[in-house]
Parts: sequence; structure tokens; C-alpha cells
Amino acid sequence: MAEQTDLLILGGGTGGYVAAIRAAQRGLKVTIVEKYKLGGTCLHKGCIPTKALLRSAEVFDTMKAADSFGIEMSQEAVVNFAKIQERKQAVIDQLHKGVEGLCKKNKITVLEGEGAVLGPSIFSPVSGAVAVTFNDKSREEEIIVPKNVIIATGSRPKTLPNLPLDETNILSSDGMLELDTLPESIVIVGGGVIGVEWASLLNSLGVKVTIVEFLDRLLINESASISRELKKVLEKKGIDILLKSKVEAAEITDGKVVVSIEGKSPLTVDKVMVAIGRAANVDGFGLQNTSIEYSPKGIEVNEFYQTTEGHIYAIGDCIDTLQLAHVAMKEGELAVAHLLNEDVEPLNYTNVPHGVYTNPEIASVGYNRDNVPADKKVKVGTFNFSGNGKSLVYGESEGFVEVLRDLETDDLLGVSIIGPHATDLISEASTAIYLSASPSEIGDAVHPHPTLTEAIQEAALDTYGIAIHK
Repeated sequence: MAEQTDLLILGGGTGGYVAAIRAAQRGLKVTIVEKYKLGGTCLHKGCIPTKALLRSAEVFDTMKAADSFGIEMSQEAVVNFAKIQERKQAVIDQLHKGVEGLCKKNKITVLEGEGAVLGPSIFSPVSGAVAVTFNDKSREEEIIVPKNVIIATGSRPKTLPNLPLDETNILSSDGMLELDTLPESIVIVGGGVIGVEWASLLNSLGVKVTIVEFLDRLLINESASISRELKKVLEKKGIDILLKSKVEAAEITDGKVVVSIEGKSPLTVDKVMVAIGRAANVDGFGLQNTSIEYSPKGIEVNEFYQTTEGHIYAIGDCIDTLQLAHVAMKEGELAVAHLLNEDVEPLNYTNVPHGVYTNPEIASVGYNRDNVPADKKVKVGTFNFSGNGKSLVYGESEGFVEVLRDLETDDLLGVSIIGPHATDLISEASTAIYLSASPSEIGDAVHPHPTLTEAIQEAALDTYGIAIHK
């Protein structure tokens, strides 16, 4: 006999398990089907492991600069990449146990295996029953019949036809996380978030890095001023950046990779990393058995994350929205609220904060000076971290803050930051936009001194031409 449940979630990544917990808190009987591990890409192959590696790189950078702080080291600091990887895994394992504990606490059933969505059948007159094939091959296939389904199947690394991944010489971000030793040199194909983060951490750990980007600048979704500043800083650190460049081929020769770039001399390196984005997982779990509409870009949903079959929802990287863990989490919460017939305010994706964990960090929320609507009259306020006391104390004075003010409504339209701890600082701006604050309210609020947050205050005041320290 088929098992009944209120909600079945395909995928236990950040979006899936958050949706499951929220639904369980609301009294629903919830089942998660996860073929790998709870936490998904973010915890095991994305956000957390890369940030753990970046933290090690940051510590190494600090040690290399110790003399400038008056600290004389008796011997030179040395990178032990095996220990760095061990620390990364320890962080992952601790968080993974935490997610497992949360699911157990909320009485969520977790099935380890793969789920396939069935069309109308003897189990259900409508699509949505799920056949579960367990990782434990001794268990027979099980049919789950839920009242609602949330698809949270995530994404996978993309590649190019002329750059076939072997995860040994030509690697995705997944393969990079499994390296036993650091290469001496690497070409990173792609200057987006994944590419520049890996470029930053590898460069800090002593790897010779070349970024090859097809477009005319790094981080195309950030303002051009942020992109220029990042390029300047990375090149100062010794990273080669080739913009408006196309990789034609990568051939393995004598254990090295020869990278052919259109119009340029070939580069011979130890490894190639392909960092051109991620593709939505929409195949292999039965969507073709339903009337759900989908394409390689993702599953089609409305503003409440319903598919064309109203009792089946989809969230996270498998739909065509921002591929960010915190976005998937919020989408999961909103989908649960909607299926429970609660009032739901659709998510404004423009006002979702996002960060890039390079050194220096980058973060933004709202509009930037390049994508603000043409019908808005805007004043841009800026402040350089070189004028901030805490930045100088830290020895991290590169970068700046940009604040956008609507001249007609006095609303805060957006904030962009490149500089120390930008990914933490952006929360003040995100909260201000959520509360419909004006730049003057940020400027009038008392900020403790000395702190990095004063840079945001000064940039906000600069939109009125009254910054104190500029």
C-alpha cells in the first residue's frame, strides 16, 4: 500500500530542508527524498566548503602581512593543503549533523534515495505520487502519495563542448573541492562569482592564476565601478585577467593542460577550472510524466512557486531565479506558506542581497548605478575605505561603498560595497531597504566608532553632499 504524507520534498538542500522544517512547524507530516546528503550543494559542494577554504587563504594572507603589524615571525608560514582540506570537511560534517538533528527534531521523514514523479495512476488520480528508489538496494521501491510536492532538485556545474570535464585535469567546482594537492598554475574559465572566488583563494595560497572571461568585465551583475576595482586589486595580487577572450580548446599533454585562446598565445598550466555557471536539474525525476512546463533554464512557476500543476511547487536552483542558497530558503518558506493558504508577499528579487567572497569581499543589494531604471533620477554617494579608521586598523583599506538615492522620493535604491567584510556589512543596507528607509535615516542613525559600518553611513550622507569625512 502506498504511503501517505502531507508534503513530499524532492531534494534536501538548503531550500528543501528549510521548507520541510517550516512545514513541520506548521503541523504537516513531511517527507524529504534526498539522493546524496542533507544540505545539498551549498553545504557539501558550494557555499560552505569554498568559504572554509577562503578563510584559510585569508589567514595565510594575514600571516604574510604580519611584519606590517609589527609581528616578527621566527619562520615563514607554510601552506599545508591537506590540513586545510581536513578543516573544510570538519566544518561541513558539523553543519551536516546539525541539519540532520533539525530534521529529526521536527519529526521529518528523510528517505535516502531518488524520487521519480508519477503521472495519474492507480495511486493517485492526479500527478504527484513519487516512486522512491533507495540507495540501500536491499529496500524495495516505495510509492509516496503526498497532498503537495515541492521540487528542490538544485543544479549542477555547466561546461562547454570544447572543455569536457574529467575532474582530474579539467575540473568543475566539484572537482576542485576534492583536490589533494594545490596545482602550481591554473586557468579559470569564467569571471563570474565562482571563478573570481576560486581565483582569489588559489592566488592567496600561492597558485599562479589566469582568469579567461568571454565578456568585457568581471562580475557582470555588479556595477562597472565594482568590477574595475576588483580587476585592479586582483591584478595587483598577481592574477592575470584576460577579458573579451574565448577558450578554443584544452588538450592534455604530458600531464599538463595546453589552453588555446582565440587570438592569443597558448597557455600551459597544471589544471583548468570551468566556472561558467550552473545548470538547473530538471531531468531524470519524472517531469515528463506530468503537465509541468520546464526548459533547460528551469521549471516554470508563478510568483508563489506553483508549477502548472497547482499542488506541485518548485524552488531554488531548479527554477529560473537567483541561484543563491538564501534565495532558495526564502522561496521554500513562501511556497509552504502559500500551500497552507497563508497570505504571501511575493519575493522582490531586486532587493535580495548577494555577496562575493573574494579578498576584498563584494556585496550589493537593490539597484546599482548601471542597472537602475532609466525613469529614476538618482544621486550616487560614495565613500572610500581608505578614509575609515577601522579599515586602516585592519590593514584593509582598499575598496569603497556606493549608495543610490532616489531624488524624487528620497528612497534608498541600492548599496554596493567592495572592501573588508562587505558580505557582513550589506545586512544593514538590506534591512534598510526592507524597511523602506531613506539614506538620511541611515546617515542620522548613530553608528559606533571605529567600525566599518561608518563607511555606509558616510556614503549615505554623501548622497546629500554632507558626508563628514569626505
